Amino acid sequence: MGKTTFIYIIKGIVVGGSMLVPGVSGATMAMILGIYDDLVKAVSSFFSHKKQSIWLLGTFSLGGAAGVLLFAKPLLYVTENWNMPMMYFFMGAVAGSVPMIFGKAGVTKFSLKDLACILVGIAIVWIIGALPTGLFVTDPDRGIIYVLLLVAAGIIAAVALVLPGISVSYMLLVLGMYEATIKAIGDFSLSYLLPLGAGVILGVALTTRMLENAMNRHGRATYLIILGFVIGSILQVFPGVPKGLELAVCPVMFLISFIIIKKLSALEN
Repeated sequence: MGKTTFIYIIKGIVVGGSMLVPGVSGATMAMILGIYDDLVKAVSSFFSHKKQSIWLLGTFSLGGAAGVLLFAKPLLYVTENWNMPMMYFFMGAVAGSVPMIFGKAGVTKFSLKDLACILVGIAIVWIIGALPTGLFVTDPDRGIIYVLLLVAAGIIAAVALVLPGISVSYMLLVLGMYEATIKAIGDFSLSYLLPLGAGVILGVALTTRMLENAMNRHGRATYLIILGFVIGSILQVFPGVPKGLELAVCPVMFLISFIIIKKLSALEN
């Protein structure tokens, strides 16, 4: 196994293991790890560069699947039992990506238009966060309607999967499908996972093509809106000011995540 392949698998494990934690965006994690742009290009130009795209997406997906299976439940457990320190850990990692995204936007002189783009991104995340949960509850007794609803839900979830700062797990919570999806993964329920997965694949293909076009034509504005997504996601997962022992633990967790991101970025270099 080559070094590059190994790195893609490791990054896939990190992204896969983190994206099922409510409030944490897998796309943001991919951007932090320096693989996001490569993934977008591999999906949007798949038929033009089949061999390279299959290799990149295959190795990354292998790691992502391993991350979901191996680390999703442990991460959910520690998040549930030590919520405050873990949320500060995730905020540290996400906050560490802000200078990188700002650099990708190529901003040398900040303008009101740049600020407006960031505010648009924050507003979109806020609107999603304000939606009531349980909007998309599915019922197996509805037959083909049940299947079509799962496909549609997969397409909607794919938008959150592709766009940084928007958590796919939170989107599933809004749709009223988070617990059912986690259970289906644990039970390996193909009747649920296959139509949902088909919708995700279709949604990813459509979203990445539009996103790459936006990056190519309006790169600065696109990255600044993405920056707004990321800042908005930090506000969404902020658990409040820690108290007692957590007052000492949380800043340490925040700093640890910065160090981890620095090491992972060094791997990319």
